[in-house]
Amino acid sequence: MTATDIILVLLGSFCGGFLNAIAGGGGLVTLPVMVSVFPDASLPSVFGTNKAAMVWGTAWAARSYARRVSLPWRRLAPAVLAAVGGSVLGAWLLTVFPSEWLRKLLPVLLALVFAYTLASRQLGREHAPVHAARWETLWAAVIALGLGFYDGFFGPGTGSFFVFLFVRVLGYDFLHASAAAKLLNSATNAAAIVVFALGGAVWWPLVLPMAVVNVVGAGLGTWLALHRGSGFVRRVFLVIVAALILKTGYDAFFRQPGTEQLVTEQLLMEQPVAASSASPQPPTEPALQPKHPAKECACQRVSGHAGFGGCELPCSIKPPDHQFVGG
Repeated sequence: MTATDIILVLLGSFCGGFLNAIAGGGGLVTLPVMVSVFPDASLPSVFGTNKAAMVWGTAWAARSYARRVSLPWRRLAPAVLAAVGGSVLGAWLLTVFPSEWLRKLLPVLLALVFAYTLASRQLGREHAPVHAARWETLWAAVIALGLGFYDGFFGPGTGSFFVFLFVRVLGYDFLHASAAAKLLNSATNAAAIVVFALGGAVWWPLVLPMAVVNVVGAGLGTWLALHRGSGFVRRVFLVIVAALILKTGYDAFFRQPGTEQLVTEQLLMEQPVAASSASPQPPTEPALQPKHPAKECACQRVSGHAGFGGCELPCSIKPPDHQFVGG
C-alpha cells in the first residue's frame, strides 16, 4: 500500500463513520474506496474488513446517543437478539439461495421510502410512540429480525431502513429512530463480523487504523445530530436514501450483463459460512491465497490467510465490477 492508498482508506472510513452516525449509509463511501484501493482483493475480505472497522463507529454512536437520548432498553433488548439471529440466518441462506432478485427490487423500495418521507413533512419530527409497551417490543423485534435477515442476505441500506421503519411503525422521531438503529445495526454487523472472521476474511492490521478514524467520524456525526435535532437527521436521511437509489438503481439496471452473476458465484465460493449439502463446497485453499503463482508479489500465509507480506495489495484473483453491499 502506498501513502496515498492509506490516506484514501482512512478518509473513506472517517466519512463513512460520519454518515452512519447520522442516518446510515456509510458504506456508500467506504466500500467503493476499499474496492478501488484493493482491486485484486476477494469480495468477502473487503466486506469483512469494512464491517470490522465500521462496527466500532456505529457502536460509539450508539453509546453517545444512549447518553443523550432516552431509549426503551427493555423493549429493544429482544430486538437486539432478533437482529443477531436474523443476520446469521441471512448469511447462511446466502450460501443456499441467490439474492439477485433483490437487486432490482431494492431501488424501487428505496424510492417508495424516499417519496413517502418527502411527502409526509411531519413524519418523524415529533417523538410520539404509538404502541403500548408489549406491542412496541413485539414490533421492534419483528423489524429487527427482518432487517437483520436482510443485512446478512443482501445488505444495502439496512441502517436507513431501520430509521424509516422505527419512524413509520413505532412513531419515533428521526433522532430516536437513528439512535435505535445504531444499536441494532451494531448487532447485525457484529454477527456478520464473526462469520467473516471465522473464515479468515478480515485484514486485522488494516482494521485498527480504520476503526480509529471511523470512531472519530462517528463522534462528529453524532454531535451534529444531537445538536441539530430531528430535522437535520431527516434531511441527511433523504440525501442518503437518494444516493442509495442512484447507486442501487445503476447496479440493478445499467451494470454490464453477467457481472452480477459472477459476483454472486464468487461470494458463494468464498462465503465463510457452513453450506448445506445442496450448496457448493467451499474451496480448500484460503480465501486470499494467490491464484496466480507467477504474480510478482509473494504473499505470506499467516493464520490460514494471506498477510500483506510486503505486497502492495492483498493477492487474490481480481473480482468483477463491484456492487455495493452493506448498511
